[in-house]
Amino acid sequence: MNAITTATITTQDTAEVLFNVPVLGDYHMNTGYDWMEDIEPAGWVVLPSWGCDGWDVGQWPYVMLALLRTNDPEGELFAMATYTEGDVKTTYYRSQSAQWAAISAYAFWQWKNGQAQGPADLPETLEELPSQYRIPFTVTGH
Repeated sequence: MNAITTATITTQDTAEVLFNVPVLGDYHMNTGYDWMEDIEPAGWVVLPSWGCDGWDVGQWPYVMLALLRTNDPEGELFAMATYTEGDVKTTYYRSQSAQWAAISAYAFWQWKNGQAQGPADLPETLEELPSQYRIPFTVTGH
């Protein structure tokens, strides 16, 4: 079973039709850790943390989120693939800000539903989510 195929899809933010782009498909043969190893050589990276303090995005190895940054003749493309116990869904975005909004929505849902540990002061709705919880976690040295 190959975790990566190509497909025709539509970008979530601009409704562009993209042909023959890399897509991650369902992966029920091994564990999430195996999935992570299989997709990394193709440039996909599993995102462990999100937000200013680096809260969990999923519950490894059962729930993971992978990202890809690539190009086509029109410019940059940003992909996101959600992995839930082998069920995988891939979406594409033309802008990084749209991808970040999708990551934030996914992380919020995980935090709100107890699937991953999130901020202690998590608001009731995604619309109320503060901007510092909608950004990539970066490690800073002291």
